[in-house]
Amino acid sequence: MKLKTIFLFVLISLSLPAFAQETATLSISDTSKLTISKYIYGQFAEHLGHGIYGGFWVDKSLPVEKQDRIRLDVVNALKEIKIPSLRWPGGCFADEYHWRDGIGPSAQRPRMVNTNWGGVTEDNSFGTHEFLELCSLLGCEPYVAANVGSGTVEEMSKWIEYCNSNSNSTIAQLRAQNGHPDPYKVTFWGIGNESWGCGGNMTPEFYSDQFKRYASFAKNYPGAPLKKIASGPNADDYNWTDVIMKNIPTWMMWGISMHYYTIPTGDWGHKGSATSFTEEEYLSTMANCLKMDELVSKHAAIMDKYDPKKRVALVVDEWGVWTDVEPGTNPGFLYQQNSLRDALIAASTLNIFNNHCDRVRGAALAQTINVLQSLILTDKDKMLLTPTYHIFDLYKVHQDAKYLPIQINSPDYIVGSKKISAVNVSASQDASGKVHISLVNLDLHNNITIMTSLAGIKWKSVTGQILTSANITDVNTFDQPDKLHLVSFKDVKKEGDNLVVILPAKSMVMLELE
Repeated sequence: MKLKTIFLFVLISLSLPAFAQETATLSISDTSKLTISKYIYGQFAEHLGHGIYGGFWVDKSLPVEKQDRIRLDVVNALKEIKIPSLRWPGGCFADEYHWRDGIGPSAQRPRMVNTNWGGVTEDNSFGTHEFLELCSLLGCEPYVAANVGSGTVEEMSKWIEYCNSNSNSTIAQLRAQNGHPDPYKVTFWGIGNESWGCGGNMTPEFYSDQFKRYASFAKNYPGAPLKKIASGPNADDYNWTDVIMKNIPTWMMWGISMHYYTIPTGDWGHKGSATSFTEEEYLSTMANCLKMDELVSKHAAIMDKYDPKKRVALVVDEWGVWTDVEPGTNPGFLYQQNSLRDALIAASTLNIFNNHCDRVRGAALAQTINVLQSLILTDKDKMLLTPTYHIFDLYKVHQDAKYLPIQINSPDYIVGSKKISAVNVSASQDASGKVHISLVNLDLHNNITIMTSLAGIKWKSVTGQILTSANITDVNTFDQPDKLHLVSFKDVKKEGDNLVVILPAKSMVMLELE
């Protein structure tokens, strides 16, 4: 079987030219039996700002191709990057959402106020059927977050029955009356969201009892065995993880969530701009991003105490960079631009998840469209793909591929008295034998030569793609939607059985070895 090796290197460029050359050494081995779950590449769509209304679900009069009111240019773009799952309806919104308000004839659905995000009134025209139709069009699995904060056990239980039962029960017949006789077979269910905060301000002891109660009435139906995900910790709340893992039997839950956002300044009151920042602020942002590795490692170690066979997945179902909103936009809508810096954040985070694939088996970028670190931005009939979208396009090769262990010796990127590792990497081999390596250079100035040994991997030729731009702050706009896009990469060669790559400063590359 021929081997192809794709090297994904994130190379992010600033206006200053690269003025120095440094060296990193990398070794990749074919010694693992682990798989990088495709669900690491999941997405998140909350009822927030223009994520659902004005994003996925648009006005009937908007001159774009639609199915019902689902925007199809958005659907087609997401199908291209093979998103495996979509989490809905929140987020904080999930624990004030009552699913029965979102079924039946649209004109008869009650209106509600979204108290978490902007205080806007929603007409519930986008509900369970619309969401599951969207997932069908996307070819992805739905991940539903159930209301534990203000809902009831019966409400959640009936929602699962409504989606999954193939019986003649009244609730299943109601689904049929609303246009879908066959069960949807939704398997991913979150039992609450951020129960330590907006989901109820619970203690871990109280929540673990609530989880067991709710999960007991979350029933399996034919063809739809549930993957129940417990509401896990906020960032470095290790006590929450310890209590949940101690109090909830591992057989009751498929996974436990964890949420962590990269805040450029580290200050939630003033997060920093998406498009205007100094080099010192850039390094601080990337250091906060790389903290994800520490968080995952420590939470995984706690989980290992109670679950040494790693049956329970760690699901990082909210992650990404969170900046101040764009000037002049509704602060409750969380609309922010997406720069080359954000592409580096996405690539570095996905590398961390890949390298922890023994425990991290699910994630969801926050969020898919028009909110936070979006893949897609829209303005009426206009649509653009962000730099982060292009990272997911490159990284889709890792989905359900065999994990390849790596060892790297990287130079530091230093600004003043602070420093981080300049290079991070992950690698995998897909079913056809192609080996993909994703490499990130966080240094804004220095090209880095990567000397790579590939133990046991035979290859003859190499091709590549690169994402870069003149400035780390560069973005795609509706006037220049393709300013940042993927182009061919050539600065790579074979030396004996080894690979030599000159990784430009602040940029990203995908290499394929065959």
